[in-house]
Order: sequence, then C-alpha cells, then structure tokens
Amino acid sequence: MTTPAVRGYYTADEVRAAEAELFTRIPAGMPMRRAAFGLADVVARELRERTGGVAGRTVTLLVGSGDNGGDALWAGSFLRRRGVAVQAVLLSPERAHTAGLAALRRAGGRVRDDLGNPDLIIDGIVGISGRGPLRPNAAELVASVDVPIIAADLPSGVDPDTGAVTGPAVRAEVTVAFGAYKPVHALAAPYCGRIELVPIGLHLPEPNLAALESASIGAAWPVPGASDDKYTQGVTGVCAGSSTYPGAAILCTGGAVAATSGMVRYAGTGSDQVLSHFPEVIAAPTVSETGRVQSWVFGPGAGTDAAARDRLAEILSTDLPVVVDADGLTLLAADPSLLTARTAPTVLTPHAGEFTRLTGDEPGPDRVAAVRKLADSWQVTVLLKGRATLVAAPGRPVLVNEAAGSWAATAGSGDVLSGIIAALLAAGRDPAWSAAAAARVHALAANIAAHATTVAGSPISASPLLSHIREAIGVLREVATS
Repeated sequence: MTTPAVRGYYTADEVRAAEAELFTRIPAGMPMRRAAFGLADVVARELRERTGGVAGRTVTLLVGSGDNGGDALWAGSFLRRRGVAVQAVLLSPERAHTAGLAALRRAGGRVRDDLGNPDLIIDGIVGISGRGPLRPNAAELVASVDVPIIAADLPSGVDPDTGAVTGPAVRAEVTVAFGAYKPVHALAAPYCGRIELVPIGLHLPEPNLAALESASIGAAWPVPGASDDKYTQGVTGVCAGSSTYPGAAILCTGGAVAATSGMVRYAGTGSDQVLSHFPEVIAAPTVSETGRVQSWVFGPGAGTDAAARDRLAEILSTDLPVVVDADGLTLLAADPSLLTARTAPTVLTPHAGEFTRLTGDEPGPDRVAAVRKLADSWQVTVLLKGRATLVAAPGRPVLVNEAAGSWAATAGSGDVLSGIIAALLAAGRDPAWSAAAAARVHALAANIAAHATTVAGSPISASPLLSHIREAIGVLREVATS
C-alpha cells in the first residue's frame, strides 16, 4: 500500500457535504453508531491503560443537544455492554438526541444532574456546528472536572475550522475524530491532546489544508546519490548577520550546513565567526563575490539600513529561489516593490508580528485564511510561524505542521529554520514543500534537543538545534523505509 503524502484536514462544510453523500449509501443512523462504537473503543482502551480495567469503571457523559450529544450517548450504550457504569449529564434535556438517549437507558445507563465520581469523562457538548465558547452552565461543569476528558470529534468551545478559542473550552486528553480530521485538530492541538481517527466511510475531496506525512518527507529529503558531488547536491548562499548580530549568521549558516546542503557559501561581515564554527563554509565579504549558488537566504541579523536594502535588492534581482526572514521582512514591509518584478520562487517566513508589519493586519483567529491571502496577493510562498506553522503558496492547499510542543519558541531558532529551507531550495525542491518539510525537521530537532538534556523536557536555546537536525532527518528517513 502506498503511503499517503499528506494528511488532509476538512472544514465543517466539507464534512457535512461528505456526510450527506454517505447518508445516500447506508442506512440512517449507521454513521452515528459507527462513530460512537469507535469512540467507545478508544474510551475502553484509555480506561484499561489508566485504571487497569474496563468493567466496573465509571464514565460520565457531558451531553449537549444534537448529533454530538448523540454520539456520546450511543458510545455510552456500547460502554455499558462492556460493564462500564455510565451516567449522562444532559445540558439541554428537552433537546437530547432521542435515539441515543433511549439506547443508553436500554443498556442500563443513568441520567444525573452532577458529574459524580467518574474515571473518565466524554465531552459530547457541541460538534462541528458549534461556534464560540462554552455556555456558562457547560463551562461551570467543565471547570469542575478533575479527571481526563475524551472529546467526541473535537473539544467543545474550540472553533472547528480555525481552532480559535475565545473563552471557556474543553481541554481533552484525547480527541476522537469522526470520519475526517478537521482544522481544529492541527490548529488547536493543545486543546485536542492525542488524536484518534475513526473512519465512518466518508468520500472526501482533495483537502485545502493538509500536513505532509513524516514518511513522505523522509523519502523525499535530498541525500547524495552515487554520482553526486558537492555542486550537484545544491549550493546554498547565506547573507545574514552583522557586527551587532553575529550569532544570526552562525545559526542561519549552521541550519543550511546541518540540512546536508552540498556546499554553503556565506556573504557578509560575520565570516570569522561563521568559519570558527563551520570551517567547511566558503566565505566572501559581498554577495557579488560569493560565487555561484542555487538559492539564497537573506535577513537574520542582516540589518535594515540602506546597505542591507541594497544587498536584499541584489539577491532578489537574481533568478534564484530566495528565502527572506527577519530583517529582510522588515525591509520588504517598508518597500514591497522589491518583489514587483520577481518571478523566481520567494519564501517569506514571518512570525505574527512580522506578518502584521507586512500586511498591516494581525493574522487574527483565522490564520489559514490570512496566510493564504498574503501568499495570493504577493504571489510568494509564506511560512507563518507558530506552534501550528502554516505554509501557503498561490492557488495551492495550505500546509500545516503541528510542532507537538513549543520547544523551538526561542530566540534564534527561526534563523536555523530559514537556513534549512534555503538548503532544500538549493537542492531543487518545491518552495512550499521545502518550507513545510523544514518546519517538520526543525520542530522534531527541537523536541529531540529538549529531551536530550539532563532533565528531559527542559527548555532549550537555538544552538542545540543544530546538533539535532541531522538526527531528526534520520528519524524521518527511517520512518520512510520502515
């Protein structure tokens, strides 16, 4: 079986359309029971792992109106058959799912007004039709929970399409996605916990939001072939750092070196510092003296004065792929005309503040729409940094990388990331793929670095990232061949 290249995430409207088609193929009620059976199976496994057993344990259902509450009620009926004591708190008793409630009662489940003393809780308050924070009565109940919560499809109170949280919301230990992953599962991962997918038979379109699968990144990462030499593997040009920020030159250049670029050429005033860390780098004082490269990265610590602008303009005037980061983005925000005549691939890598300077607006709650709009209007590839990093290219699906932590949220780590992206561009990889794949390796290297410390899970600085990038690449390549 071929490993898929991406994992798709589908909006509420896309899922509802797929469900409507499904209802024409199978009996009414079957999709809900499929979803509920999968949810019950996950809950049973969690009970076994956390308490050592299933029968005799207690689960409380938080049941809202509509189908999400129905999913929870049907799951409760299946858990009763496994000997679990199931109790349901109905937040809107008059609007509870009729068939689901009847199934729970037939199986011996009970309705009560309080949480009781459960081992686990199932969140069935709202589903993909829900918007906004939890209502006061639900918020009060959730705030009083002191046991793990398993969310049915998505954590209630979190927007299904944007992942935005504007008030009280459920924080789940596990989220059981029904039929398809939704944007919330990538964009609000801290609220979702571990995510389990239960297939229910949906026929889904090509996604507009997707994540590169680890195996596909490992399989496509550039490695030297039998006939390669240092030039054919790609030569990366780095113009970064200054007397004020020499470390930026080291980190950005180090990212390109660690990403296995065949050769890295450095242009700038930080040659001595760069060469002291990476003697294999070829250094020159100016862009014009650097020699032939297959890509450029400009910006980290490069300054924002007239001389820096001239260097950026010189690099953007080439027909080579260019990554623009940090100070380079500040220069572009002040003078977007630097990109006007450019047709070669360009990758911008802003964090939220830099994004605001470039566009005049904050990314806002719908980060996917915001990054897509910038990519389309400027005709560039945009990587918007964050725990869920987004990569948009004109007219293409947005790619997302959920970092599984915030270990890389430290000064200088973005300099490393831009160097990795440039190395992939030098190797001839697609700009959007390069940005998304680099984000995955960068995040994985940060996680490895954080757990390689004396106290596992300790915060890290940017420098340790460099020594773990190749290890992260190796992990992804191993996944690709396993």
